Amino acid sequence: MTFKKDFKQQMVPEWEKDYMDYKGLKRILKEIKSIKQATHNRSLQHRLRLERAFSGLHLHGSNHQREGDIEDQVIQVKTLEQDGSKQLYKTDFQKRHEEGGEAEARLFEKLDEELNKVNAFYKDQVEAAKHEVTLLSKQVEALVALRVKVKSPDTGSKQIISSPEETMDQNHQQKYSMVGPEVDSVQQANRNTHHEEQAEAHNNYDRRDPLEILEHVKVDNVLQSPISTIKKAFTDSSDNELSFSKEELRKIEEQLRLVFVEFYQKLLHLKDYSFMNLSAFSKIMKKYEKRTSRAAASAAYMTAVDNSYLGSSDEVNFLLENVESTFIRNFTHSNHKKGRKLLRQNTKRERHSITFFTGFFSGCFVALLVATILRITSQQLMKKQEGTFYMENIFPLYSLFGYITLHMLMYAANTYFWKRYRVNYPFLFGFRPGTELDYREVFLLTTGHAVVALLCFLINLQLEMNPKSRHYKTASELVPLSLVVLVLLITFCPLNIIYYSSRFFFIRCLFRCLCAPLFTVTLPDFFLADQLTSQFQAFRSFELYICYYGLGEHSRRQKKCHSRGFYNVQYFVVGIIPYWFRLAQSMRQFYEERDTNRAFNGLNYLSTIVAMVFRTTFELKKGRSWKVLALITSALAVLQNTYWDIVKDWGLLRRHSKNPYLRDKLVVPHKSIYFIAMVMDTVLRISWMQLVFEMDWSPLHKVAMITVTSCLEIIRRGIWNFFRLENEHINNVGNYRAFKSVPHPFSYHDEKNDKDE
Repeated sequence: MTFKKDFKQQMVPEWEKDYMDYKGLKRILKEIKSIKQATHNRSLQHRLRLERAFSGLHLHGSNHQREGDIEDQVIQVKTLEQDGSKQLYKTDFQKRHEEGGEAEARLFEKLDEELNKVNAFYKDQVEAAKHEVTLLSKQVEALVALRVKVKSPDTGSKQIISSPEETMDQNHQQKYSMVGPEVDSVQQANRNTHHEEQAEAHNNYDRRDPLEILEHVKVDNVLQSPISTIKKAFTDSSDNELSFSKEELRKIEEQLRLVFVEFYQKLLHLKDYSFMNLSAFSKIMKKYEKRTSRAAASAAYMTAVDNSYLGSSDEVNFLLENVESTFIRNFTHSNHKKGRKLLRQNTKRERHSITFFTGFFSGCFVALLVATILRITSQQLMKKQEGTFYMENIFPLYSLFGYITLHMLMYAANTYFWKRYRVNYPFLFGFRPGTELDYREVFLLTTGHAVVALLCFLINLQLEMNPKSRHYKTASELVPLSLVVLVLLITFCPLNIIYYSSRFFFIRCLFRCLCAPLFTVTLPDFFLADQLTSQFQAFRSFELYICYYGLGEHSRRQKKCHSRGFYNVQYFVVGIIPYWFRLAQSMRQFYEERDTNRAFNGLNYLSTIVAMVFRTTFELKKGRSWKVLALITSALAVLQNTYWDIVKDWGLLRRHSKNPYLRDKLVVPHKSIYFIAMVMDTVLRISWMQLVFEMDWSPLHKVAMITVTSCLEIIRRGIWNFFRLENEHINNVGNYRAFKSVPHPFSYHDEKNDKDE
């Protein structure tokens, strides 16, 4: 892999614009190379003409070649001070008069610009990390005090605890006192400054009474469960005092452990950021030296890079050791192996078996699909009464698995394009590092699910339509139910098999959707709820299973579910449940954020619920008035949701953006893709209204139209997924949100007072 590809692959996507512009610098180097090549060719031609004119005479090297060896005056790197502390680098190129000198001067101007940008960003991030360390030190101090109080409830003021940094600081001071005189003065100055700050902070809370510490501490209760939300609604909102219980201590330890892990990952990314940018500068200067033979100029500039804050600061390494030692001592009982395993991400390894089984299941699916089509067409089942009866009554049971398979296929395509265009979907969804499914794994699950579903459908079709297997009627009737049970068992299996972490993540998000108003809404929650709104027909198919097997319709082999009042009530409720999830989530978001956009988004889902009610009423009762109401409410819902999709969710149709009628930043380089997506979203939204226009359709045609319309809605949702997450990723990049924000469990009274002031 070339360095250019490796450099881009190692970038933190949210920091991408703050990395060195390696591509732009290489473009200037190519220009310098072409100029040097043209100059070299002209000098060769001139030399050949001289040899022909003065044949027999010895020609000495030109003065230009001899001057190329004198490079001590090529560049002069100056360091300027800005705002008292910010360093800026400016390079004077002294060979502008030479051919190609203007291009070389532009190269050094670009290098200065990139070095200043990278240096400033890195310093800001390190300063933010040092501030975070100070806050974490207070959190650990409060945790240690709480542990002492929980283990010894009767602890008096005589028992004192040491600062959580005491032992650690002693170790690091001993380490740095052993540094020899060869250490760079800049590094030593940084270390001394840091130790002075640490010593001052250490003296402020060297030895504290745990009761004194806990008097100034409160627990920040985050509403993470329905019970805590209900308690919060009926109790005093300021009731967040410590209870000194073991359960409270366990929750605080778990939350603080997550804070440490996320902060440690940020420090590792900062270290990689420094290393990759220094490597990029080194690569560029080596290429410059190769193109121009100015070794001294290259060495002089690299010296300036090495002496900059980016190259000389050792703060991140110190913070990494600091955090690691604190975490190991306080959370793993000084077990270094376990502590490092918890702090460092699991690297995801690609397995060839996934590719093999994906190909195997894909081949099986194609073979089964061909066999099913041949089975239906060869016996002309659609022209027979029993075949029409089967497709009308049994096919809707299997359509549930078709909807799920198509949705999984769209998600596999989403993950492929997110990865291709560097949309950081694992971070946005909050997947634990190393557990996210990539497109190959999602496609493997899709093909496996499709093979099992299609195989069961073919077996059921064979048993139903073959006269020789009439005595297997009972077995054939239980095939769809067995398939549902199998899928549910795999999904909720508690064993660590078949992507356990991903299944658990899905179940947790599904549970949060079911309890929508009682949980704080996160992106995975409302993203899953949006997927469920496109699966409303799958909900109704699942309800059909309840009627078919629970109410005994399978034994009579007649579809009379709609003749039951209880089923019709469920038919109404099940159709609006997915939209209720999103409406409840929008209400919760509006309550917490007081953002009017959340309220308007809730109105969109409310209008869709009203449209679904009138559509369902028209489907059951018919009548012109119901049809008119269904048309009006459906058209209004389509207009509202289409506008929200394109303008709010995708962030497009901005008239004054750099890309007219799109947005300033685009991930996909081809702008036409966005216009095509907007047109497709509008057309597929309108297709959702087709069922309202039904005339005197036969039952078979109605089943076909419902299936096709539902599949188009799932395809529309797949298109929406990509651009919705792309817009979220761009917003994160603009705000530099590259890491998950985990709230601290403790808050200090003085901190709150500072915020109020």
